Amino acid sequence: MTERESDQRVHRYLIIGAGPAGLQLAYYLHSAGADYLVLERDAAPGSFFREYPRHRKLISINKVHITEKDPEIALRWDWNSLLNDDPAMLFPNYTHEYYPHADDLVRYLGDFQRRHALNVRFSTPVDRIEKADDGLFTVHTAGEELRAECVIVATGWGGPYIPDIPGIGLATGYEDMSTAGTDYTGRRVLIIGKGNSAFETAQSLIGHAAIIHLASPHPVRFAWNTKHPGHVRGQYGALLDGYWFKTLDGVLECTVDSIRREGDRFRVDITYTLAEGERAVLEYDTVLRCTGFTMNTAFFGDSCRPEMANGGRMPAIRSDFQSANVDGLYFAGTLMQARDFKRASSAFIDGFRYNLRALTRLLTERYEGVPLTQQVLPLDPDQLTATMLERVNYSSALWTQFEYLCDVYVVDEEDGRIRHFAELPEDHAVERFGDRPSYFTLTLRWGPRENGDVFAIRRHPTPDRAEECAFLHPVIRHWRGDELVAERHLLEDLQAQWRDPERHVRPLAEFLTARLGTRH
Repeated sequence: MTERESDQRVHRYLIIGAGPAGLQLAYYLHSAGADYLVLERDAAPGSFFREYPRHRKLISINKVHITEKDPEIALRWDWNSLLNDDPAMLFPNYTHEYYPHADDLVRYLGDFQRRHALNVRFSTPVDRIEKADDGLFTVHTAGEELRAECVIVATGWGGPYIPDIPGIGLATGYEDMSTAGTDYTGRRVLIIGKGNSAFETAQSLIGHAAIIHLASPHPVRFAWNTKHPGHVRGQYGALLDGYWFKTLDGVLECTVDSIRREGDRFRVDITYTLAEGERAVLEYDTVLRCTGFTMNTAFFGDSCRPEMANGGRMPAIRSDFQSANVDGLYFAGTLMQARDFKRASSAFIDGFRYNLRALTRLLTERYEGVPLTQQVLPLDPDQLTATMLERVNYSSALWTQFEYLCDVYVVDEEDGRIRHFAELPEDHAVERFGDRPSYFTLTLRWGPRENGDVFAIRRHPTPDRAEECAFLHPVIRHWRGDELVAERHLLEDLQAQWRDPERHVRPLAEFLTARLGTRH
């Protein structure tokens, strides 16, 4: 802790929440020997996953049986482990289920906290956070006031998002509904929403309900089209089969204009969004609300109330994961997703665990004076080619946080070297190195996000057309200041092995040779 003029002891970091994000960040700060404390409202870690998902199957995959034995590469298909140096504390040791039970994750999180002796104060709900004129934060709990230089909010979702629909209070929320399919036997059910929680719910009702309709204004977005794991996943396809096989279950593109009760039924006014404004009144026995979650902002005082993004459901953040408008207030976990919303995996453990490794480096740089780790390379295009290809063939951070986290290679013209910084958000890299005359960023990227048939994509497997690749593939960008001046795509590979001399090595080496030779 640090001392201030008042002689009151001040924590360097206070972390609010002991879910997977709070524990991951605590692990990194603990390993760095930093002064931190985690405040958790409940008596154990992972309270969100004690309740959700309601039907208890996660959508985060746990692919245990793989040919690759390198633990770093194996993390690409282990979406639930927190990063740490203990092989026993990896999630596949807890279950081999491909879609795990949420209780296994809860058990894992509790063991992770105990195994690493992380400094968590349980049963300590935060009532209010304020920021004083001296730049320090005061965190009010029921029993005391704690002060800190830096506050990191890792509370995850705070409660359900409730759309502004007249009569929405008549619907039963995802958080309250029965999960026993037999409770819906023979009933006509409307589910408001078309995300994974809505399809998870519909899946549980298929063998029981008479009719199931899912409703929202926009068509379903499928993960196999968008490449985003938060969109609807393939395991929920049974209802869609029924839709086209005339079972009377359906997916409606419509606005729900109002809900009203008449006797023991609900009458729902809708306007179809893809039918020239056609209106209808539909009758149901049950209406369920599955419209996602939003952040709880009630504990922020006016002195540090964060600016919000995405319809007020999550905080707006800068490129370093700091609040857009409150200095020293950071966000961790699913609350980090505003800058890669619906693109990479910052909403999920497998994504934000790498964001948190990057955040730790940025925090210790700012508050501890620890420079960012860098590797110094010779100004040699062949060496740079080998280094870049080794990184994309090995890194799980670049694999998971595609199009968001990048490696940066800064050309130092004075000493003829290249300085390599690993795993920074690309927008942060451009801000940080925007005064440099020459640097490269390395990421993995998808091709076009939408295809008519994702299982029948025409390919052009020649290096000169690599920018047309549909699958994940390396992209190297050359920057001068904040201006993108050149870009090179490398061909996709089914096994994600970018080592072929003609398809990968030669095109990259030629690109780097040309760019390094014309950098003025």
